[in-house]
Amino acid sequence: MSMHESHTHDDDGDLAVFLIGLRVNRPWRPDLWMPTFAAMAPMLTELYTAKAAAERGEGAHPGFLSHRTLVGLGGPTLVQYWRSVDDIYAYAHDPDRAHRPAWLQFYRRGKGSGGAVGIWHETYAVPAGGAESLYVDMPLTGLAAAFGRHETSGRRQARLGRAA
Repeated sequence: MSMHESHTHDDDGDLAVFLIGLRVNRPWRPDLWMPTFAAMAPMLTELYTAKAAAERGEGAHPGFLSHRTLVGLGGPTLVQYWRSVDDIYAYAHDPDRAHRPAWLQFYRRGKGSGGAVGIWHETYAVPAGGAESLYVDMPLTGLAAAFGRHETSGRRQARLGRAA
């Protein structure tokens, strides 16, 4: 029997999980959906750059921690990890950040697109202790990529619903 390397995420503080997805409704009209698809990369670059600058002591931390991209039949979904819901909204509404202009441009383009592209998002506030993770033989991903990780040992029981 082989031993598996298993980890969990380090942080038990509050966090927010933000899901955002895109659905191409008219694939024959890339002129209408591609700008929306292309708008995400500059936002992620901006978020990771601001996070790295804050970690070097060169500015305020945006609250963004990490992300991962999932691809499915309905289109791509980004799972983002943040410190708080307030941090997500502060970023989304900041006129000096990439999101606000992209958001406004999406709505302007959408008026004449006939629904060529759809977007959706969901936001979850997770109180301290409300997240459980287990990674077996996995590279850093999910909450472990956002918060760091530590090794688990022996038979691990889920933390949710149990006293510490």
